[in-house]
Amino acid sequence: MSVPAGPSQGGAANDTERTRSANTRHPLPGEGGRGDGGPVNLAQQLREGLAALGLELPDEVQAKLWAYLALLKKWNATYNLTAIRDEVEMVTQHLLDSLSVLPVLEKLCEAVSPAGTTLAGRRWADIGSGAGLPGIPLAIVWPELEMSLIETVEKKSAFQRQAKIELGLANVTVVNRRVEDVPGGVFDAVISRAFADLADFVRLAGHLLTQGGRLYAMKGQLPEDEIKRLPPGWAMVNCTPLNVPGLNAQRHLLVIERV
Repeated sequence: MSVPAGPSQGGAANDTERTRSANTRHPLPGEGGRGDGGPVNLAQQLREGLAALGLELPDEVQAKLWAYLALLKKWNATYNLTAIRDEVEMVTQHLLDSLSVLPVLEKLCEAVSPAGTTLAGRRWADIGSGAGLPGIPLAIVWPELEMSLIETVEKKSAFQRQAKIELGLANVTVVNRRVEDVPGGVFDAVISRAFADLADFVRLAGHLLTQGGRLYAMKGQLPEDEIKRLPPGWAMVNCTPLNVPGLNAQRHLLVIERV
C-alpha cells in the first residue's frame, strides 16, 4: 500500500515514489502475503507446479483456475464442501492433484487414437464429483472437452452450477443424480478421484461407457487387493504413478476396460 507524502517530503521524494509505483508489478490472482508477514506467493506455487507437470497454460486459463479456487473457498466457508481450507494445500491437493492426470491422459488417448486430438471433443464424466474435482479444473484447461459432473449431494451440485455460470464453462454439464440412475452408453471415459473401491466403481459406472470406453480411477497407494477383486469381464490395462508437485504422498491413475 502506498503511503501519502507528509508535509516534510519535497518534490524529489514524490518523484521517487511515483517512479517506484510505476516500476512495481501489480499482483496477479493468487499472489500476496500472509498476515504474519511471511510471503506466500500462491500464483508462483501454481506456475511452478504446472511447469513440473509439463503444462504451459495461458494467463487467462490460470486466472480461471484462481477464480474457481476463490469461489470454492467462499462456498466452503458456509457449505463445507471440502475439508481442505488452507490456500497452499488447496493449490496442491485440488488444482495440481486434479491436473496431474493430464500428461498421462494425453499419452494414453494418443496411444488409442494416434491421429486424434488427445482429449479434445471427447465425452467425459466425473462421478462423485463433489466440489467439481477433478472435472472442473480439467474442463477449464481443456475447453474442447465435454465434461459431465455427476454428484448426488444437492449442495455440491449447486456449487458446480454456480461455478459453471461464473466461470463461463459451456463445456460442463451438472448432473444431480445417483450415478447408477444416469443413462448408460453415453461417455467415452469416466473418471473418479478416490470415489470408491474399484469393484464398486465398475459396478456403478461401467454402464455409462460407450463401446471401447475407459474408466479412470485416481487413487493414492496402489490398491493391489482392489485390483484382484475387479468383476469378471473387466481388467486394469494401465497403472501410472502420478507426480503431484508439493505433495509428499503416493498417487496413481488406474485405467480399467472391458475385456
